[in-house]
Amino acid sequence: MVTQHVDGPKIVVVGAGFVGSTFAYSLLIRGLASQIAVIDVNRERAEGEVMDLNHGLPFAYPTRIWAGDYSDCEGADIVVIAVDKGQKIEQSRLELADGNFQVLKQIVPSITRYNKECILLVVTNPLDVMTYAALKLSGLPKNRVIGSGTILDTARLRYLLGEYLQVDPRNVHAYIIGEHGDSEVPVWSLANVAGIRLKDYCPICKVPYNMEDFNSLFLKVRSAGVEIIRRKGRTFYAVALGMTKIVESILRNENAVVTVSCLLEDYHGVSDVCLSVPVVLSREGVKEVIELPLDEKEKTEFRESATIVKNVVRSLGL
Repeated sequence: MVTQHVDGPKIVVVGAGFVGSTFAYSLLIRGLASQIAVIDVNRERAEGEVMDLNHGLPFAYPTRIWAGDYSDCEGADIVVIAVDKGQKIEQSRLELADGNFQVLKQIVPSITRYNKECILLVVTNPLDVMTYAALKLSGLPKNRVIGSGTILDTARLRYLLGEYLQVDPRNVHAYIIGEHGDSEVPVWSLANVAGIRLKDYCPICKVPYNMEDFNSLFLKVRSAGVEIIRRKGRTFYAVALGMTKIVESILRNENAVVTVSCLLEDYHGVSDVCLSVPVVLSREGVKEVIELPLDEKEKTEFRESATIVKNVVRSLGL
């Protein structure tokens, strides 16, 4: 085994499926980690992915990549849990809760046996329920257990709004909060371009300000995962890029504002549940939770989303 390039950030990816392996590839081409260990119950699958990634090293950054086991979590800066049983087209994400919780009950203690100082990034669905489960199973501080949350949903909304407004989606500022799932909430009251709210910006780009159009865009956001699964079986490119953004924000201490799932306490009356809201991410994980000035409709919908997630959490005995 090649042992050079051991200095610098170490990332462990648990789960060598489509999401985990695509994330490892994204890490490699961005040069974010000096060490990447890939763990999977299917050892041959992990080895195959690692071989493929290593063969790309002449075109990428010096990185040590290997198929490992849980002892390789020792010294890792971030451990990513990207394991799940997979969502079928007729399933909601919440229906995956019991099966994936059983998997997490084995994985999380295996990680913390070797590392109690890392940041856990959870990508397993149902995302918010599994983030809460990982927090309770790990015993780690709440700022160091993060779910990828609605970073992808928010990106989908920004992309669709960018198309509608004919502007670069990177310059669209709009959030999806709450559950990463059917009860997620679009924050239309704060959506803006260049600091200008949609109602005032739409005339500038000569498109109608029409809430029916915006709600249609949101329905496309909410159903995007199912539509992609129907067409190609799994979603993995965009979520892997979102995961990479989260990791980059942490490792580079960017203090970036992203929508991720974390434990909330008295967020518009919502407590003791993991949901997505904008947070400041730094080397310590969640540095600050940003309480958005939601309108009354958005507050109500956000609280309803919290209730839905809490009910699933309780069903697991957490």
